[in-house]
Amino acid sequence: MGLRDIELKEEYRSDIDDIVAEFFFPCLGHCIEYDRCVDFLSIQTLATIAMAFDNFAIGKAKLRMVTGHRFRTEDLNVFTKLFSEKYTKSFEGKFIKDSKIQKLQNIVNKGQIELKIAIPNSEQIADSFSERIGIFRDEKDDAVAFTGTSRESFSTQTRDFESVDVFTSWNDKSRVARKMKDFEELWENKTKHLEVYDFMYAEEKNLLKYSSDWILKD
Repeated sequence: MGLRDIELKEEYRSDIDDIVAEFFFPCLGHCIEYDRCVDFLSIQTLATIAMAFDNFAIGKAKLRMVTGHRFRTEDLNVFTKLFSEKYTKSFEGKFIKDSKIQKLQNIVNKGQIELKIAIPNSEQIADSFSERIGIFRDEKDDAVAFTGTSRESFSTQTRDFESVDVFTSWNDKSRVARKMKDFEELWENKTKHLEVYDFMYAEEKNLLKYSSDWILKD
């Protein structure tokens, strides 16, 4: 089963579609690589992606994420522990949240999740990164790219009203190739007006910020 086996629409919109159930989860379940740019990343979102990304369990999956530099305090503390080689304690505990984070830790330790931070370095750009693209790839080298949504709002209580435009490598090869190129240049810190850092480097250099704007969002 691959990405071509999913009945994909060209657009998903909150008034008529369940974007998470009808688009994100099927694509996650049929891919082995997922590249994503988001303005804000929470532990809940990352844990939900890992739960939906079945290929993580057999060591075949790879997730690369680029996000802005603003975090909620609790999320930032957990992310720092997840990606720090110095943190060796287990997250295993009595709560479901502990088991989800422990699963994330195991995946990160295997090198299957990488996280980078993008920070504008130009007066022409606002003070936060907010590009909205994503790319799924499967074992057959087919790809699905999308734009439009700011983040995976997995919480049923706090989802935004949003839309997603979808492009496939078998129907819109040039556009998908362009999105892939854009992401690779971003990942390699070759994008104008931005500086992109590995998460732990950004944390150690005090480049990450707490923002109250995200308190009520997941």
